Amino acid sequence: MKIPIDIKTGSVSQLTSDNGEVVVGIDLGTTNSLIAIADQEGKPVILGGHKNRNIVPSVIHFFEDGSYIVGNEAKSYLGSQPKATLYSVKRLMGKSYTDLSAETGRLGYTLMPSSEDEGLVKVEVNGVFYSPVELSSYLLKALIKQAEEDLGKTIGKAVITVPAYFNDAQRQATRDAGKLAGLDVLRIVNEPTAASLAYGIGLDKNEKGIVAVYDLGGGTFDISILNIEDGIFEVLATKGDTYLGGDDFDLAIVDYWKIQYQSTFSEIHLQNLHELRWLAEEAKKTLTDKDEFIVDWKGIKLNIDKGQANLLFSSLIERTIQLCHEAVQDAGLTTSAINTVVMVGGSTRVPAVKHAVGQFFNCPIHDEVNPDEVVALGAAIQADILAGNRKDLLLLDVTPLSLGIETLGGLMDVIVPRNTKVPARFGRNYTTSVDGQKNLAITVYQGERDLVKYNRKLGSFILKNLPPMPAGLPKLEVLFILDADGILTVRARELRSDVATEVTIKSAYGISDEEMARLLLDSIKEAQTDMQEKQQIEAKNEVISTIQAVKKFIDLNKPILTAEEVGMLEHYNTLLESSLQSGDKDVMLSIVKQVNDYSMPLAHRAMDNAVVNALTGKKID
Repeated sequence: MKIPIDIKTGSVSQLTSDNGEVVVGIDLGTTNSLIAIADQEGKPVILGGHKNRNIVPSVIHFFEDGSYIVGNEAKSYLGSQPKATLYSVKRLMGKSYTDLSAETGRLGYTLMPSSEDEGLVKVEVNGVFYSPVELSSYLLKALIKQAEEDLGKTIGKAVITVPAYFNDAQRQATRDAGKLAGLDVLRIVNEPTAASLAYGIGLDKNEKGIVAVYDLGGGTFDISILNIEDGIFEVLATKGDTYLGGDDFDLAIVDYWKIQYQSTFSEIHLQNLHELRWLAEEAKKTLTDKDEFIVDWKGIKLNIDKGQANLLFSSLIERTIQLCHEAVQDAGLTTSAINTVVMVGGSTRVPAVKHAVGQFFNCPIHDEVNPDEVVALGAAIQADILAGNRKDLLLLDVTPLSLGIETLGGLMDVIVPRNTKVPARFGRNYTTSVDGQKNLAITVYQGERDLVKYNRKLGSFILKNLPPMPAGLPKLEVLFILDADGILTVRARELRSDVATEVTIKSAYGISDEEMARLLLDSIKEAQTDMQEKQQIEAKNEVISTIQAVKKFIDLNKPILTAEEVGMLEHYNTLLESSLQSGDKDVMLSIVKQVNDYSMPLAHRAMDNAVVNALTGKKID
C-alpha cells in the first residue's frame, strides 16, 4: 500500500493500494497529538501540515449540551472554563482514582472514582462522567477526521505509540481507545522505538550500533537502549516514568510564581490560576532562546530568568539522568558503548536538558528532526512495515517488569524476566502439593521481589476439574504469552488429563508511577532481606513436604518396617514439627537432611519389596 503525496505542496494524489487499506501512524501525546503516513517512497509525512494544523493539542472542551471540540479551539477555553476543558488525559489512562489523588488539586477539572470499574478514574464534566478511554477516543477521532480530509479516503487501521514504560493496563486502555474511535489497532509501538526509525537510524541494513533514545514529552519520560543490526531493532533495556515530562517543568514555574507572588495571588479566583500553566509553558519556551521572560498578567508583572528556571528544572532533569544510568546498567553496558543519542519530545528543547544528556552520554546527539513530530513519523514507518511495504525491518520491544505466579508459601516464581523481548512465549511445569486436588488457583504478579506480597497482583484464575491424583503426580504446564503489544495471556494445562484454561490478563488499573519506582528500587535495596525470607519459606515448605512424605511412607510400608524404624521415623517427624515452630532455617534444613539420610535405605528396601510383589507369579522371558 503506497500513498502518493507531494511533499512540497502537501497535496495528496489518487490513492493506489493493493488492498485499498490505509494504515496510519498516530502519536497520541499528553500535550499534543499527530497523525502521519508513509508516502509512495516510504518517507513519513505528517498529515495536515499543508493546512498548518499538523499538531493537534490534546485538549477537549465540552459544551453544556454534551458536544465537544478538540485541539486549538478547545485550548482557548482553558482559562475561562477549566472545569469543562480537559488536558493531559494520557496521564489518566489505566489509572485508579487513588493513583491520581495527589493530582486532583493541580488539575482544573474534576476526577471521580468509578464504582463499576474497580476504582478506575472518571472525569466529571457538566454532570456527565467520562472515562480516559472515551476521552482519548475523541482525540483519535479528531486526528482521523483531519487525515481523512487530507487523503480523501476512510482510515480504518492504525499504529498507535505509547511510552515504553506503559504497563499492561495502560496499553490495553490505549488499544481500547483506538477501537472506540473505529480503528483496527494493528500494533501498540513504544515511542522511543518509533523515534529511532524517524531519524533513519537502522534503515540501512549494513548499519549497526547501540543507540540511546531519550524521550522527554509533555507528560512522560522514557529512555531506551537499542541495538540496531541487520535491520533488526532490538530493545536491550528501557526505563521510564509515566509522570515526568514538560508538564512538570511548567508546574515548577507555576509553583515558583505562587511563592513569589503569594499575597497577590490570594486575591485571584482559583480557576484563573490555571492560566498560569500556559504562561509557564510560554516562559519555558521563551527561555530556550532568551535569558528572561516577563509578562503582565492581570496587573501582575510575572518574570523568571534562565538561571532560576534551570534551578527549578534541575531535580526533574536529574531524575531522567538517573533513569538513563539504570537503563544503561540494565543493558549490561557502559555509556562508552553508546554510539549516538536520539532526542525526542518537545521538552528536549530545554537547553539544560540537552546539556545534561550530552554530559552523561558524551557522544553525538541527534536533535535535528522536529522533536514534536518524530514519534508520529516513526509510527508511520512502522505502519508502512505492517502494511507489507517494508519487509527489511523488524522491531523487537521488551516488557518492563518481571511476570510470574505465586507458589507455595507466597513466593514469586518468575516466568518472564523483565526486559524480555516481545512477542514472547514462556512456559514452566508445576505439580500439586495436596493429594486429590481438583482445583488449582493461579495468581499472576508483576514485580521484582522474591515474595508476591511486595509485588503487584495482575489477576488470577482457577484451573478446574483436575482428576484426583496423589500430590506430585499431576503435570501442570503454565504458559505466559506476550503479544507484540506487550499484552499478556496465561494458559494452564494438566498434561496427563489435558484439562486446560486460558485468560488474558487485563488488570483493573495500572501501577502508579510511585509504585513502579518502588517495585524496582525495593528489589535492589531489599535483595538480601528478600533472599533470607525466601530461603526461610523454602525451608518451611521442605519441612512440611517431608512430614507428609514420612507419614505416607509409614502408612504404606508398615509391614516391612520394624517397630524401632517406625518409632525413629515418628521421632524425626516430631523434630520436624518442632523446627517449624522455631522458624530457624538452618535447624529445619539440618533435620530434613537427617531424615533423608536415615530413610534412604528404608526407601530402597520398600522399592525392592514393591518390585518383588509386582513380579510375583510373573514369568520373565
